[in-house]
Formats: sequence, C-alpha cells, structure tokens
Amino acid sequence: MKIKSSSLKNIHICSEELLVTPRELQKEIPQTPRTMQTVSEGRDTIEQILDGDDTRLLAIVGPCSIHNLDDALEYAKRLKALADEISDTTFVVMRTYFEKPRSSIGWKGLIDDPFMDGSFRIGEGLRMARRFLRDVAELGLPAGTELLDTLVPQFIGDFISWSAVGARTTEAQTHRAVASGSSSPVGFKNGTDGSIEAAVNAVRAALGPQHFLGFTEDGLPAVFGTTGNPYPHAVLRGGKTPNYDAASVATCISELRKHSLPESILIDCSHANSHKNPKMQSTVLDSVLTQVEDGNKAIKGFMLESYLKEGNQQISENIDPQVSVTDACIGWDETKTLLLDAHAKLSRLKNRQFKITQKD
Repeated sequence: MKIKSSSLKNIHICSEELLVTPRELQKEIPQTPRTMQTVSEGRDTIEQILDGDDTRLLAIVGPCSIHNLDDALEYAKRLKALADEISDTTFVVMRTYFEKPRSSIGWKGLIDDPFMDGSFRIGEGLRMARRFLRDVAELGLPAGTELLDTLVPQFIGDFISWSAVGARTTEAQTHRAVASGSSSPVGFKNGTDGSIEAAVNAVRAALGPQHFLGFTEDGLPAVFGTTGNPYPHAVLRGGKTPNYDAASVATCISELRKHSLPESILIDCSHANSHKNPKMQSTVLDSVLTQVEDGNKAIKGFMLESYLKEGNQQISENIDPQVSVTDACIGWDETKTLLLDAHAKLSRLKNRQFKITQKD
C-alpha cells in the first residue's frame, strides 16, 4: 500500500493563522517613559522585599482573570489609590491574569478567547492584553501575571513586574527553564495535592542556568540559554487541605533551608487555602499577619482574588462586567477593608519594632 507523505504530519490540524511577531506588537503598543519606570521600580521593589532589604509585605491583588478591559481598568484605578494609601507597609501589585489553566475544559482566558465566543482570536487577545498592561503601568501600578503559555512572555513580558507558575505547571521542565530566564521574580505554587516538593524543586531549577526552545522577538525559532533567575520563591496555595498555617509554613521553610534556597514564601489566600470560598480569604490573611507579627521573616507577602463585585458567574449573553467569570472573588468594599486593616496591623508592628530599636 502506497502511503502519501502528507498523511504523516498535521493530521489533526484544521487551521493555521500567522501571528504578529513580538517585535511588531511592541512597536504597535510601545512602552512609554512612565510605563518603563513603573515596571522597573516594581521589579526592584519586589526583589528588595524578597531579599529582606524592604520590610514591607508584597500584596498581589486582583481578579481571578481579566475579562472586561474597561471595568478591569476601573478596578486598577481604585487599587492604585488604595496602594498609595498603604504604601509604607504594603507594596501592591495588580493581579492581571490573561490565561487560565483548565483541568478539563472551560474558558482559557482573554488571550486565548478574548470575545468569549469560541472564536479564539488569539492575535486580538495579545493586543488587548498588552494594551491593558500599558494602561495599568501608566497609572503607576505594577502588574503580575501567570506564566502559562511559554511563548506569551515575548509579547507582554516587558510590562510584567512579577510572575507566577501555577500548581498544574510547577512540575513542568519547560516552565522551570523559562522562569530561569524571566526578567521578573517568579513564584512557584505548590502542587494541587498540597505537596511543596514540586515548588521547592522548581525554585532549585529556576535558580540555575537552563536552556529551552522558543522564538525570538522577530518570530524565529531559537534555543535560549539563561543565567538563572535570582528571585524564584514558593507560593503556598493549599491542596487537599490548607497550608497557610504556621506549621505548614515552618515545613516549607525547612524544605527550602535543606537545599540552601532563599527562605521566601508568599501565601495565596484563595484557591485551596480558602476552599475556593472568597469569604475565607480574610481568615487566611489574618493568619498570615499573625505569623508576621510573631516574627516570621520568611513570609514576604500574600495574594488576594478580588474584583469590583463579589462572587463569580457563568459565561452567558448577559455577563456582568464587574463579576468574575472564573473563581469567585471578594468585592471591592471587602478588599479595601482587608487591606486597610492589614495596613493598620503592620503599622502597629512597625512602630513597636522602631521603639525596640530605639531602646537598643
């Protein structure tokens, strides 16, 4: 039987669409002096917090996912004003997640399906994401996102001050290698089962030099070599049970110390730590602040899933642009209350420490 060579490749591919190159998109939606300052200062400050030179807490705050740009920008404006108000104790970075990992099926985020209609106009999604990040940076508010598709950072990475590798991809060799070359600090979440081994191993891998396949800003395939990222860290997000408590944090510190790794931990107040109940995020944050008050220096910050209105919704023709379409979030009023309360507690702690220092 004669076999056609064409039957050996792309058997299940039904379409192919060329994308704008990263360099072309960067020219189309360029940096400005203001946005460059926001990103650079954001990265520098996060690095100083992770080093312990800046004693403020890092707060990654924002919606589970971005789905409406106008209302997300309104949220960013509110968050920027609040960030300025609490800036002496807390450094706020907006959570700007454009990609969503899925256990099976579901909406994969603004970049993949920007119009939420199954059209998968990824080119438009990349433009929308980059334009939104520029708008946020123009406000003077640093942005954080999830490193999911390893090609996406070439399109938007210059606007990112902090990145996360999610629970489903922390074990992936490619994500660890890409993180080792990331221009921003990267947090690795523990596995979905709650195990911190994957996150610790990911930190080890990202610290060292790596090689990975990708494409250049001009869209050419290339092998990238990295020097290693000096600022990878663990993010505790819970698993079969929550892991934000003091004992779980101590276990994580012990594992990091065992491998002579930086003792830097962020606590995710959402996901399995809150049993995906947004009202439980306040309980997690309260525990985080108590541990910091008790002298835990390894906890460098926390994450909150927050949006304009509380809860979440299914994607439909009548979507409320101010309610999450993925995980349920706390609303703006509660967000403001939690961050102001945290600021008050941290201010009291700061004053106590100052008085002790003065006596010494």
